[in-house]
Amino acid sequence: MTTHRLPILDLRDFTHGEPARRDGFVTQLRDTAHRVGFFYLIGFGAAPTQAHAVLQAARVFFALPHTQKQALAMENSPHFRGYTAAGEEITRGQRDWREQLDIGAERPPLPQAAADHAWKRLQGPNQWPVSLPSLQPLLLGWQTTLTHAAQQLLQALALALGQHAHHFETAFADTPVQHLKIIRYPSREAHYSDQGVGAHKDSGCLTLLLQDTQAGLQVLEREGDAKGHWIDVPPVEGTVVINLGEVLEILTQGYLRATTHRVVSPAGGNSRLSVAFFLSPRLDASLPPILLPADLQAQAPGVDQDPHNPLIAHTGRNLLKGRLRSHPEVTRRFYADVAASAQAIP
Repeated sequence: MTTHRLPILDLRDFTHGEPARRDGFVTQLRDTAHRVGFFYLIGFGAAPTQAHAVLQAARVFFALPHTQKQALAMENSPHFRGYTAAGEEITRGQRDWREQLDIGAERPPLPQAAADHAWKRLQGPNQWPVSLPSLQPLLLGWQTTLTHAAQQLLQALALALGQHAHHFETAFADTPVQHLKIIRYPSREAHYSDQGVGAHKDSGCLTLLLQDTQAGLQVLEREGDAKGHWIDVPPVEGTVVINLGEVLEILTQGYLRATTHRVVSPAGGNSRLSVAFFLSPRLDASLPPILLPADLQAQAPGVDQDPHNPLIAHTGRNLLKGRLRSHPEVTRRFYADVAASAQAIP
């Protein structure tokens, strides 16, 4: 494992800068997204105290009695919304030592879907704690802030890939998939592994991660090393950490890579708090590959074909694939028709 400071990009260079600053941001974004796939972002539009208020609200939520948190158990939601206790989510077949609350956009459920369209079940309402009425507006407000920032990043990425700035707009119009997790990683106990969350790629398009003060996030850096080595991504005040998801790897034939990462559980009686936001295209979107300029296409190695994690161009199916594997209780209760089929990804 190596400590390594990722680049810090300022979104204001793109949104408020003169042409030279905008062009410089696009160039740096293209280089970083191609080589590393992870970076810090400042100037992303949050109000001065917004991030601290969100983290404080997360602390208050996790301090609730277990019975109140468990009343929001994800296993009650066919939409994979709600509370998950430490050890109940699975990554690569191993249990993650973290507790979390998953929320998304507040939208009504879609009509009941058969197995061949089971991804439609992902849309629906959230579960909120009655005793914390302030949590809902805070988290949904943070979700809105980061959605706007992510959409601006998508414009810059489109330009970086030789496309029109609004290339991605149709796929993200009206009902993009917005997914927010507030996460607490308890201090690991002697009889548990250090897997806060196991090595994985994010299944969406962009991830924007707010970290508190405790480190633990690590990225698999492959540049110059076929096997790769883990580098630390420590918290930096005033930033969110950006990484690319599988959607962008698929669309660019691997020019942009969804980078493998993990979280190591804290030791020594510490705990770690973070808030992760994932933006994906509409559930029904199936995006065609991007026709890259020749110089970029020459550097595209193709999609990383992992037999344990096949990448799917259709948004809903790709997202459902990850949910079914990570949350077996929800899968058994609401997706038995899918899990029992020969091909568990509809």
